Amino acid sequence: MTTITDRLAQAQHRIALAAQKCARDPADITLLAVSKTKPPAQIIAAYEAGQRRFGENYVQEGESKIIALKANYPDIEWHFIGPLQSNKSRIVAEHFDWMHTLSREKIAQRLSEQRPAGMAPLNVCIQINVSQEESKSGVAPEHMLPLAAAIAGLSGLCLRGLMAIPTATYDHELQHREFAQLQQLFRQLQTHYPEVDTLSMGMSNDLETAIAQGSTLVRIGSAIFGERD
Repeated sequence: MTTITDRLAQAQHRIALAAQKCARDPADITLLAVSKTKPPAQIIAAYEAGQRRFGENYVQEGESKIIALKANYPDIEWHFIGPLQSNKSRIVAEHFDWMHTLSREKIAQRLSEQRPAGMAPLNVCIQINVSQEESKSGVAPEHMLPLAAAIAGLSGLCLRGLMAIPTATYDHELQHREFAQLQQLFRQLQTHYPEVDTLSMGMSNDLETAIAQGSTLVRIGSAIFGERD
């Protein structure tokens, strides 16, 4: 029976191989372990295997885990990667280190205002609806720069890059096109904001394609923790 330690090592090996195939340094690609629906015990198991960055999709579930683990595991870096309603923005502002799914100026303003003064600015990524699916969150590509300008003016936030959830498909050509488009948008954003350094794209079933197209952070859940509960 494979353990979380085994699966984490396998995921890191996949990242290393994918990076080598496109002449990239594996150290430039961050593994975010997506722990949604998983109990704190499994997060601790991954932590003990060396993992420090964890992603949560649900506000209150993530908050409860952060509170439960903060005292004994203060160096965990918590990333919010799910949809956020404005009435729950305070929880993200007060507890998380990163927010990947920012797509509305109103939410950006609330997060900035609600970020505690003693905390570093909240790292944020703009979510792009690269597949143009109505069921998905994210801004259209042409709205990226206006939202970036609004974020840049907020003292409680630090703009770090872009995030996308592309079409769920095993069509590698479609994956390639959507990831390539996001890479182009990322480069465009960097021309305006040179400090931007994060391209959050790629998951368990498409991380190789994402890395080939410049991803700097892959979000892996099922390949580490198994299918969601």
